[in-house]
Amino acid sequence: MNIEDLYKIYLQYPSVQTDSRRSNPGDLFFALKGPNFNANEFAAKALDDGASYAIIDDIRYDIPGKTILVDDVLTALQQLAKHHRQLLNIPFIGITGSNGKTTTKELIHAVLSSTFKTYTTEGNLNNHIGVPLTILKIKQDAEIAVIEMGANHLNEIASYCKIALPTHGLITNCGKAHLEGFGSEEGVRKGKGELYDHLRAHHGTAFVLWDYIYLRDMSNDIATRYTYGTADANVIGNIVGPNQYLAAQFSKGFNGIIQTNLVGDYNLPNLLAAVAVGKYFKVDDERIKISIENYYPTNSRSQLMQKNSNRIILDAYNANPSSMKAAIENFAKTDGNEKILALGAMAELGADSLKEHTSIVKEIDKYQWKDVILVGGDFMKTDHSYRKFSSAAEAGEWLQKFQPHNAFFLIKGSRSIQMEKLLDYL
Repeated sequence: MNIEDLYKIYLQYPSVQTDSRRSNPGDLFFALKGPNFNANEFAAKALDDGASYAIIDDIRYDIPGKTILVDDVLTALQQLAKHHRQLLNIPFIGITGSNGKTTTKELIHAVLSSTFKTYTTEGNLNNHIGVPLTILKIKQDAEIAVIEMGANHLNEIASYCKIALPTHGLITNCGKAHLEGFGSEEGVRKGKGELYDHLRAHHGTAFVLWDYIYLRDMSNDIATRYTYGTADANVIGNIVGPNQYLAAQFSKGFNGIIQTNLVGDYNLPNLLAAVAVGKYFKVDDERIKISIENYYPTNSRSQLMQKNSNRIILDAYNANPSSMKAAIENFAKTDGNEKILALGAMAELGADSLKEHTSIVKEIDKYQWKDVILVGGDFMKTDHSYRKFSSAAEAGEWLQKFQPHNAFFLIKGSRSIQMEKLLDYL
């Protein structure tokens, strides 16, 4: 079946599902394959649960009148999303970067939603499956779309741009993340810069953090650049405080102070980006302020919480050397006593992994702590005198015996370490 005909069916049944366990009546079930699964096997179950059609690429699972056979299900999903995107004549904002892209996306969505019908990536669905699924959830009433794009190797962002066709774009930063796939920091810049390459080739607009010289250079020759930062930008803001939560005073492009519910000075660029995007699209200042001040982080991202007598900064959704260093520096200067670092290992660093974990240990050494807990991965191989555990559960069992009171925790680590499990033991 060609994409035009499949699109006609999609218009009748615009709810797309790739997990047979979540299939609902009226869904289009796309039977994706992976290294360890073949969802063609579950097409019949999805149909039994009420799916209108199942899109398959293995004729052995054909059910006449209920399955649609294509050459490759993933390719069909992506082509369908691109076809849908091409019929949406609205701004599409692509967001990528090593750190902060999900928080930035959420803040931008909050700001734009105050004025426009805005669709955005749900949670962290920012990969080769999540990007097309996000696009296929966009309805005809859309006025703006915000699409998060994650990547761990070259040519990945470029492939997403071919589907999402962003008219506007933002790179939060290019740090030491996914070095295993990108090979080096220069590789990270080249990979993330594929978003700028698309904008440059299609006369798009880039929102650029002007404080970072490398982003200035990377964005050269893009048709339109709208800048934000702490100086010399279209939107200028600086931290005011000290406060428990990030607050910024603006001196250009926006009037007044915005008090956020975000922990950590490292969130300033994310805040400035949201204000800049709002101003570019002519959102009223008061709406920008209210939208950001009413935003509360979730999903283990810069969350400040209380557990019994202990305060906790939970930032355990992900970690890389750049974000880990920033979090440690910020925690060290944050007001509070009895500080305990609980850090999980960083993933996907390739040959540089041991060196980068050793560098984090040296960063920890710069400050005084009540205690330091290092968990898993190459933290187990580094030379240090801190407590080390092979897993979050093992660290949690020690915490349960230790029973800290009136302590202040920073809990951070890569997703694979699941450092949020420590909360169960406090």
